[in-house]
Amino acid sequence: MSEYAFRKINIDALEEEVLLPSDLYDPDPRGPDGVLSDAQRKSGEVRNLVSKGDIPGALNAILSEPPYGEGVDQAKDLTTSSLLLILNSTRAAEIPGILKALDQEQQDHLMAYIYKGMAAIGQGSDVSGSVLLNWHAQLTEVAGVGCIVRVMTDRRTL
Repeated sequence: MSEYAFRKINIDALEEEVLLPSDLYDPDPRGPDGVLSDAQRKSGEVRNLVSKGDIPGALNAILSEPPYGEGVDQAKDLTTSSLLLILNSTRAAEIPGILKALDQEQQDHLMAYIYKGMAAIGQGSDVSGSVLLNWHAQLTEVAGVGCIVRVMTDRRTL
């Protein structure tokens, strides 16, 4: 047997290039403070629109320029909770009309938030799985399977 034990070599120490999440996409141009203030403003606007019954307007407001990147976790949580408020406040009969009014980018963002909500179901949040599954099924009917593929391959996390 060879004197050289190849299994004892730490290959990570030999690797010079390390791929970071920030290398995969451009950072949010608003910066962490701008993202948080924007999320707080949108959250207040969404609560106001939901109380008035303007679900399409609230959904348009929250799905435009969602927070992404590193260091904006509070803004992501605030935006997600606002979106889940919208989803829980919508009657099932209204969902197809609302979804058809969204453009492709907004549909993709909505699908990403639906998956984020599904991930939070078992973690003590007040997310209703049946509501999320209903939105997912109807969004898939309107936007197609391509919406799911675009969300799954997007490197930006919401």
